[in-house]
Amino acid sequence: MNSSEEVVVVATDLDGTLLRSDRTVSARTAAAMAAADAVGIRVVWATARARHSIHELAASCGFRGTAIGANGAVVLDLAGGTPTIVSTRSVPAEIVASVKTTVRSLVPGVAFATVGATRFVAEARYAELCVFADHHRQPHEMELSDHGLSVDIEPIVKIVARHRDTSSEALYELVAAAGLGGVELTHSGAPYIEMSAAGVSKASALQELCEQWGVSGDSVAAVGDARNDLPMLAWAGTALCPSNATESVRAVADRVLESNDEDAVARYLEELTASRTRQ
Repeated sequence: MNSSEEVVVVATDLDGTLLRSDRTVSARTAAAMAAADAVGIRVVWATARARHSIHELAASCGFRGTAIGANGAVVLDLAGGTPTIVSTRSVPAEIVASVKTTVRSLVPGVAFATVGATRFVAEARYAELCVFADHHRQPHEMELSDHGLSVDIEPIVKIVARHRDTSSEALYELVAAAGLGGVELTHSGAPYIEMSAAGVSKASALQELCEQWGVSGDSVAAVGDARNDLPMLAWAGTALCPSNATESVRAVADRVLESNDEDAVARYLEELTASRTRQ
């Protein structure tokens, strides 16, 4: 773990980490992010969320930085107040089809949704299992198609799958054991599993951004609470987690912070800002 003086980028997960349990950004957290930015510390959001919900959260707290969405498949610039898509990493159509076929054979009755940088298309069975909090979309308003998102309309950046009678953790274990090719399988603690293109993760997107900014991994602190944060925590020079993180994340963290409901990330940013100010 590096000292606070060396950290110039803080990449943080949202749900369960930066956000409180009510899924809001507290006033303290908003102020801490702004203060960090004022002294030259970049705050990067790194989340499984889609563009629309990232936009809503950023608008709620005045965040104008960079956001990594869809577990690394989409990078957004929020500087202008509206999220501009900087880059995407899509899953080839043939891989999408192959993955769906394989997972259906492993777990009959599984339901899918396919996600683009701006579109979300669910099978009817998938939408029936959803509540608003799952994807920050009303299930009855979801675009439905048993064929999924057409790549002629928008490239697919993520595949999500769930099952009525199989928990998402159990589904993850089954699919992971099968060793799917062409996709990066992960799980964020949500009631579904997620698959991006092979090699795509929060870590890969963060590394690309830092290379563009001329920042080494040693100068990056990453904060997360779930399985999909593990690659990012492994890549960053400093790995942090809130006290409510899963056991597997706590095991690799250099430091366990307070809980998300105690503004863990805000407190850490305040430390960095105070250290930078003293310098």
